[in-house]
Amino acid sequence: MDPMIMSVIYVYCMLNQDQIVSFWFGTRFKARYLPWALFGVNFMLGGAGLFELVGIIVGHLYYFVMLKYPAEQGVTLLQTPQFLYNYFPTSRPATFVPPSSGPSAPAARRPVTSTGHDWGRGRRLED
Repeated sequence: MDPMIMSVIYVYCMLNQDQIVSFWFGTRFKARYLPWALFGVNFMLGGAGLFELVGIIVGHLYYFVMLKYPAEQGVTLLQTPQFLYNYFPTSRPATFVPPSSGPSAPAARRPVTSTGHDWGRGRRLED
């Protein structure tokens, strides 16, 4: 599980390289250094750091093959299989129905949450 989490962190950090992140005790640095900081802290705390290093390598391979190389060369090396697009559709139907104008919206027009509950109109906070 550690390599998978580290690979996701690595890809996130490479996509947001110049974003400032906070680490232990308020240490702030650019996101591109976060995976290496996590690796270093785990190594200093007595872990071998091997799982983190494997995660960084896998994350770098994914970032390079799926994002960086196609952007630079215009050639896609890997593609998501079509059966995954068929099984997991990319768009979901809208579950939010906007309320009609007026103080007493009918129940059928109220927003419905993803759990299917109608929580009522609520009360507006006044200034």
